[in-house]
Amino acid sequence: MPVTSTKKRTLFTSESVCAGHPDKICDAISDAIVDAALAQDPKSHTGIETVAGANKIALFGEIKTSADLNFEKIARDTVQRLGYTVPAWGFSQESEFSNDIHQQSPEIAMGVEDDEGAGDQGMMFGFACDETPELMPLPITLAHSLTRQIDEVREQKKLSFLRPDGKSQVTIRYEDGKPVGVEKVVAAVAHDEQTSAVEVRTGVIEEVIKPTLARYKLDLPSDSNIVVNGTGLWHIPGPESDAGLTGRKIVVDGYGGYARVGGGAFSGKDPSKVDRSGAYAARYIAKNIVAAGLASKCEVGLAYVIGQPEPLMQTIDTFGTATVSEDELHAFKDKLLKTTVRGIIEGLDLRRPIYGKTSAYGHFGRDGFPWEVVKTH
Repeated sequence: MPVTSTKKRTLFTSESVCAGHPDKICDAISDAIVDAALAQDPKSHTGIETVAGANKIALFGEIKTSADLNFEKIARDTVQRLGYTVPAWGFSQESEFSNDIHQQSPEIAMGVEDDEGAGDQGMMFGFACDETPELMPLPITLAHSLTRQIDEVREQKKLSFLRPDGKSQVTIRYEDGKPVGVEKVVAAVAHDEQTSAVEVRTGVIEEVIKPTLARYKLDLPSDSNIVVNGTGLWHIPGPESDAGLTGRKIVVDGYGGYARVGGGAFSGKDPSKVDRSGAYAARYIAKNIVAAGLASKCEVGLAYVIGQPEPLMQTIDTFGTATVSEDELHAFKDKLLKTTVRGIIEGLDLRRPIYGKTSAYGHFGRDGFPWEVVKTH
């Protein structure tokens, strides 16, 4: 008797966090400092780490710049912009501030002078696939769309009970490697004390989950597969409940676990730090390979050593989906972008204040960034 073929069914889950999540507060402050430095001195070198805790904002790290920066004002303005304006929440623009940023190490500065060498060692990965118009995996794309929608309905006061913190999580059902539906949706939102759990759930489903899935022409999962505030209530947002740290959401910032993760985080770093610029270059190459129809899925790997301009490793993996030879893929890459440190910085025009907007909803899959541009050939 003939064997009946069966489809391989799998699930994959990714998460995202709102702009007011404690770790994202720290990313936003660090990147606001990067932008302020680059706006005055495009040759600035930064490695800014922010810590946010109960009623405390602390800066650490290194900087080399001619820019005149008011670190405290940048930090407090960022906290206020993110909606932390109520001292009773245990964290606000009035929280205690400390600054321990120091001058960049002369040894590091020597290695990255004039964008000739990498600011550190490390490996970076960039990924693209044809699951969404953004050429991103569907789980992380939906998770980011949900957190962005949570923030938008809060800012627009469509759900006036929301406070500035939240998370999302999406599980996608795959058949033979292709996404076919939404299995589960999870949302967690901070809200005021007057609003019941039932009202929060109803509001989030109607104003956040339904419109987000509708944009991607996806059906809502069953009611039992939608979780809103798994503990029932969440009143105190931000660092009073859970401390934050720059760079701790590296999987959220990238591909939601769908592709490999490099060795370093992005936020707070100027583009001489290849943890950032190398990851952007790898995404740019991978996205353009998929956009050009050379593969339906692509992961680009790069690796560097401190002080050296050339990558030690350059790989392209199309998971068996390539429509051209490996030599043609590498020739395409070489024509698209030079992967030296200077080649990436100049090719993508990275020495300008464009990083603040990366601090929430992921660094990839959104218009407005040079590494997301599809180059016509």
